Amino acid sequence: MSRHASTTGCLNVPRKLPDADIVDAMPELPDISAYRIALESRIVGEKLERMRIFSPFLLRTAQPALASVEGQRVRNLKRIGKRIAIGMENDIWLVLHLMIAGRLHWRAPGIELRGRQNLAAFDFANGSLVFTEAGAKHRASLHLVSGEDNLQAFDAGGIEVVSADLASFRNVLTAENHTLKRALSDPRLLSGIGNAYSDEILHAAQLSPITLTQKLSADEWQRLFTATRTTLQLWIDRLCVDAKKSFPEKVTAFRDGMAVHGRYGKPCPRCGEKILRIRYADKETNYCARCQTGGKVLADRSLSRLLGSDWPRTLEELEALKRR
Repeated sequence: MSRHASTTGCLNVPRKLPDADIVDAMPELPDISAYRIALESRIVGEKLERMRIFSPFLLRTAQPALASVEGQRVRNLKRIGKRIAIGMENDIWLVLHLMIAGRLHWRAPGIELRGRQNLAAFDFANGSLVFTEAGAKHRASLHLVSGEDNLQAFDAGGIEVVSADLASFRNVLTAENHTLKRALSDPRLLSGIGNAYSDEILHAAQLSPITLTQKLSADEWQRLFTATRTTLQLWIDRLCVDAKKSFPEKVTAFRDGMAVHGRYGKPCPRCGEKILRIRYADKETNYCARCQTGGKVLADRSLSRLLGSDWPRTLEELEALKRR
């Protein structure tokens, strides 16, 4: 089994996500784990009767052909970073990458679909898995891959923190000298973490998002490692409870119960100070000055430039990063 195959599965119903916030809503490890758990009970062992592709931009491979998976049963599900891989009994894999605005939905069997947001439908006897994408940037993708070994092409190389030890965690993050915000979100370093959960991790660790990885003390490394593991596991477990009850239809990066992410101007749950933010490009970092930066306000132009220069220009570039 690939080391990115999640062995731990998965909420409270989140508030509706405003359209303006969709740029910050890429599903991360806990969200993908919730999808995986919800899909496992619905499609593993079931026959894929038909695939319907509605968007010419979705399918990124010409071979194997779509017809090669129709009539095949789903054998396995895996998570590869922020991707979901569906393994068929003939060893063809469907690799779904939701990117920012892609989402999955469980609908009635053979449901008729209209509207530009519908990208594809995977029809089973017991229901249809519908793949949608908000907006018009066509970032979401579907690849068909022959053979499990070829899934490695989608692996950016990041370690699985929930099963890593402190030494490997530290070694990976100090290989290059980046801000903690960037390092936690780099798929070459850590698997499945993005903008939302990096904010939550840094708040739990009481560390500044702009601290450089090669400047941490031994105590700070322990705090960061513990916060990363406990934060991810907390949300995996929380999302799993509801994913086992009903399909996660409203996946968002803004969750009730989060400490800082998406809570600009609201009180910090630890100290009561207002949550602050640094904006750069189409991204945003949320933090508590009292808990994380010794009371220093970081949201100025120079720090926005620092974070911006320590980050790929687009989410596509970030997701495409691989270890050399």
